[in-house]
Amino acid sequence: MTSSIVHTLPDELRGRVRRRERPRWVKPMLATLTDERFSDPDWIFERKLDGERCLAVRSGEAVKLFSRHRKSLNHSYPEIAEALAAQDPDTFLVDGEIVAFEEGKTSFARLQGRMQLRDPDQARATGIAVFYYVFDLLRVEGHDLERLPLRARKALLRRALAFRDPIRLCTHRNADGERYYREACGKGWEGLIAKDATAPYVHSRSRTWLKFKCVNEQELVIGGYTDPKGSRTGFGAILGGFYRDGDLRYAGKVGTGFDHQTLRNLRERFEQLSRRTPPFSEDPREKDAHWVSPELVATVGFTEWTEDDKLRHPRFRGLRRDKDPRDVWKEVPS
Repeated sequence: MTSSIVHTLPDELRGRVRRRERPRWVKPMLATLTDERFSDPDWIFERKLDGERCLAVRSGEAVKLFSRHRKSLNHSYPEIAEALAAQDPDTFLVDGEIVAFEEGKTSFARLQGRMQLRDPDQARATGIAVFYYVFDLLRVEGHDLERLPLRARKALLRRALAFRDPIRLCTHRNADGERYYREACGKGWEGLIAKDATAPYVHSRSRTWLKFKCVNEQELVIGGYTDPKGSRTGFGAILGGFYRDGDLRYAGKVGTGFDHQTLRNLRERFEQLSRRTPPFSEDPREKDAHWVSPELVATVGFTEWTEDDKLRHPRFRGLRRDKDPRDVWKEVPS
């Protein structure tokens, strides 16, 4: 079936398809943050999903789920692997995002209840439903599609897979990005991803994929924490920073956004990573501070940056396991 799908391509596109017998993991394409908002008939606009990036590879009966840094996700999301194994194509490579919902919106905080688990039975027992939104098809039945324009890859994706829960197609709007952006922000979404529909898939950050964010968000490397006060347990605030010129720069403390379970779990991890000296290039001079090796990455929402590169009104949103701490830098529109 899938061979005939590829052969439905127009003659001028068929020459861009290469034979490649076995699908394999590839470095994912990444979007660039921008403060531009535009409409363009050559671009499509997708909802920015607040979840965990996943590249899924099927080869015969085996399905492997990978994070953006090639960490296995099979144990955290076994039902997604099983659903992909039931698809008709017996070899493929797709790109997408795994999400959980809370009150009708994708919730990275809720997904944390699955992300941190390594036992498939425990993952299922959480009762947290997860869905895999697929937005790109890179390989299918011996064909490498990466050099095709995005719009052609999406057309083949719709034909290649059957979209039944927990596998969902990531839909998009054509041309009118500005109106869709206003609608997205009005619904409380994270934003949009704008994609050049004429562009191939590349294995790097690219300006043919752009992030239109409705909310400010920054990843921070956790380098320490403060003592809890009053009735609070675990810790008071995390101390975070970002890398610049090889140094971990302090960006402030984050004391809100934690539930009781997160406070307990993070404190246990902090004690395992304890160190005597601050990992930051300058001493933050925070009262009652304790230091940890910079191995954990947090996602933080905030209102704005201060002039001295500190976050104003930061709020913890969750831990990232798919991000190398050394890859965390101050993200500003380009």
